[in-house]
Amino acid sequence: MPLNKKQENTGVHRIRPEIQTLRAYTVQASDGLIKLDAMENPYSWPKHMRDEWLDQLRDVPLNRYPDASGSELKQHLRQTMNIPQQTEILLGNGSDELIQIVQLCLSGPGGAMLAPAPSFVMYEMTARFVGARYFSVPLCSDFSLDLDAMCNAIRKHNPSVVFLAYPNNPTGNLFDRAAVDEIIRVTNGLVVLDEAYYIFAHDSYYDQIERHDNLVVMRTLSKLGLAGLRLGFLVGPAPWVGQFEKVRMPYNVGALTQRTAVFALQKMDVFKRQAEFIVAERERVYAELRAMPELTPFTSQTNFILFRSAQMPAAVLFQKLVERGILIKNFHHAGTVLHQCLRVSIGTQDENDKFLQAVDECLR
Repeated sequence: MPLNKKQENTGVHRIRPEIQTLRAYTVQASDGLIKLDAMENPYSWPKHMRDEWLDQLRDVPLNRYPDASGSELKQHLRQTMNIPQQTEILLGNGSDELIQIVQLCLSGPGGAMLAPAPSFVMYEMTARFVGARYFSVPLCSDFSLDLDAMCNAIRKHNPSVVFLAYPNNPTGNLFDRAAVDEIIRVTNGLVVLDEAYYIFAHDSYYDQIERHDNLVVMRTLSKLGLAGLRLGFLVGPAPWVGQFEKVRMPYNVGALTQRTAVFALQKMDVFKRQAEFIVAERERVYAELRAMPELTPFTSQTNFILFRSAQMPAAVLFQKLVERGILIKNFHHAGTVLHQCLRVSIGTQDENDKFLQAVDECLR
């Protein structure tokens, strides 16, 4: 936003112009509301698991720096996530830091980043932060990749990085694998497959990393049920990960996060069962929304559902839901494939029931 005279006099005008024009990423206040806007796992840990976890934390030496390499954590990630042995792992403070690390390494003079649109907002925001050129290619009306347009844009702009969320956020769908394969083939730079929602999708490109020298796969533990940890990891060929390590800040993953993640990875059965509950609820909520003639929900391979309000403006429906104690996400952008669209995260059965009841009341 433009600076006023008072701000200019403080020296703030020295902030890069492209940063001045940005809006900060904001999170809407959710106090007193059923929070279905952030794709979080709604289930807490069983009490016996919390007690065991707290015992694990008692001897963490907080007076010492954490393991800078995260070697024990990487070992558990590799074993639990079936990470290919001939790859390397990069740890990050959430996926956001990993996106930033990749772009810092590849955003040199004239560097370009490319992704389909709509997709995860941090791809574009981080490109702006590092001063890279960012190009987006609109998805088709059914949210599939426009392969011809993507390939033409890749050939025209020769991006250093292409980001593909798999499944995509906010649309919730998995892109066609043949289309993804073709994008990897025609890209001279790096392709980052963002598998944040892998636990709900049951599909992955891990088995393709060793077949392509320009492919890395990124994941996070946030959607699994550990959003408060802020732990992400990137898996890729050693030459890429070795370069990324050069710009990773030392000690970027704290000791409590490392110990907690190691503990949680040994309890994956708990998180897998929770994911199964979420998927079952997703299908139920989808069916209920589909039965409402005023709404068009879209199939999802994630823990959220995007839907279009055909009659009531999305902004009006969003506000009516807030007034009834339900917070979801308004994605309406006129003239785009997200026209009159909203996104709801899947909560507990009770939360989902209250959401569906509130939607029904709003549409009457």
